Order: sequence, then C-alpha cells, then structure tokens
Amino acid sequence: MAKHVGSCLCGAVKFEVNGEFDRFYLCHCEYCQKDTGSSHAANLFSASATLNWQSGADTVTSFMLPGTRHNKSFCRLCGSALPNTQVAGMLVVPAGCLDTENSMVPTAHIFTSSKAGWDEDLGEIPAFVGLPG
Repeated sequence: MAKHVGSCLCGAVKFEVNGEFDRFYLCHCEYCQKDTGSSHAANLFSASATLNWQSGADTVTSFMLPGTRHNKSFCRLCGSALPNTQVAGMLVVPAGCLDTENSMVPTAHIFTSSKAGWDEDLGEIPAFVGLPG
C-alpha cells in the first residue's frame, strides 16, 4: 500500500495518507483560481485512501462556499492548502502539500471553460531554475 506524507508551509500540520490516488485533476474553475491565486488547483482524489493527522489537526480549518460543492481545508496559521474529506467518501489532497514524491501524472484539466487567458502557450516563455537576477 502506498504511503504519502505531507505538511503545511509553517510545519504546524503534518499528515499521512495511506493508499492510492484514483485521479489527479488540474482544475481551472473560477473558485480554484481564487483559492490558489493561480491559474488552477492541482488536487489528487481517492475514494479508498485514509488520512491520518500526525500533528496540528486542531490547526486545520475548512471553508465551504455557500451554494456550491466547492470546499477547501487549510492551516489557519499559514494558510497552506491541506487534505479534506468534506465530500463523503472522497479524500482530496492538494498535490503541493505532499512532502513525498508524487509520480502520478495529471489525469485531466477540468473546467477549462474558465481557464485564465494568460494560461496559454506557457511552454514558450523563458524558464529559470530560480529567481531571475
């Protein structure tokens, strides 16, 4: 059985996920753009994996956007996105909060009708391994 560990930016929250991820979506909906401040969210989904908080469970808070299914969990100290189980029978793990390597390739881009206009042809812009000087 696969085991993944992760944490928040400030280190207050640590967790372990036991099991496999079923899907990996890059979501371009307007809600995920607001949540991340970026062009999309990158979330792993599992109907069978289990989540165990190793530390900081009392620091995890959740938000459900009224009138929608959109939700997120995050560290109330640093704001980092964290796993959530707000949808019954589904574990959602933001890919960026994992500390272990995730070898799963994204399954699909979703809600592309809301895709940010600047998120096109990104392979054609310069790339730097660090902050350019």
